[in-house]
Amino acid sequence: MSDTAMDESAAEGEAADDPTRVAIACQGGGSHTAFTAGVLKGLLREWDDDHELVGISGTSGGAFNALAAWYGLVTGDEAKAISLLDAIWEDLSASSVSDRFVNDFVVGLNRLGSAGVPMLQVSPYDVPGAELGKKEIRETLERHIDFDAVPDLCGRETPELVVGTVNINAGIFETFTNEAVTPTAILASAAVPSMFEAVKIDGHYHWDGLFSQNPPIDDLLSVDADRKPDELWVIQINPQEREGEPTSLEEIADRRNELSGNISLNQELRVVERVNDWVDEGHLPESDFSKVTVRRISMGETYHCSTKVDRSPGFLAELMDLGEQRAAEFRSSTPPAVEREV
Repeated sequence: MSDTAMDESAAEGEAADDPTRVAIACQGGGSHTAFTAGVLKGLLREWDDDHELVGISGTSGGAFNALAAWYGLVTGDEAKAISLLDAIWEDLSASSVSDRFVNDFVVGLNRLGSAGVPMLQVSPYDVPGAELGKKEIRETLERHIDFDAVPDLCGRETPELVVGTVNINAGIFETFTNEAVTPTAILASAAVPSMFEAVKIDGHYHWDGLFSQNPPIDDLLSVDADRKPDELWVIQINPQEREGEPTSLEEIADRRNELSGNISLNQELRVVERVNDWVDEGHLPESDFSKVTVRRISMGETYHCSTKVDRSPGFLAELMDLGEQRAAEFRSSTPPAVEREV
């Protein structure tokens, strides 16, 4: 065998031994993202050397999970990331008697509103103490994560961290990556306009990322070639398909909520599919563009839209257990060459 052939053979052998680069995108959906925490825990518990996490993104509640998993990994290992996910969701749950009362009241109001019952509409700017929720979220995150250390933790050897928001003033999607992921950016990603005041960042006001990239995809792919993922795993909260015709006001509200949460995700995944097709057809050089396999981890269960604000410990535990179950099913499944469900 010639020296050139030997070199090519060695290079192919090294490439075959390289781990599969993976990016994980966590869709937002309020309390339903406890499911995402369960999925991440299940994936991390069985993580192996055949896979390398090169990026993780999230929107709204998905941003909490992405941040917790990322921080746990870069400051420790998979076990620390799992422990951090558990700790943050335990703190976010409505555990005290007073908190449970408020939680049940809010869930009840949301259920009545979705059923068409006339409700008093009040701006969060007109409600005393409306910012207490954001204050509690900030305190919870800062209790477990040293945000001052985040800039020094970012680098080529750590996964890309991306959080999605919408810039109200500019009317555009806006993401915050790596060292720009601050408590304020996380709060902006979770600022539901009907519940919280907008969050001001760099002179512009921001709302919940559910109105934008849910979750961010492009930032995970627009990286250097050696950090671009081979596979994109999407943890999807909102069901893609649903049988039958929604007829009651509650069914209509549920489906509208699900569809609005999937619109931006499906648009971004169609772009990925189109690039994959162009590479296959030879319209794009493989030296500059590479195909990305898209795999979804779907909740597979439907819950009333009002439960997206339900922080009762039992409900969150149910969602986490479901997430772990879906992670186990995902690990045991054989990945397709290219996922077409986009």
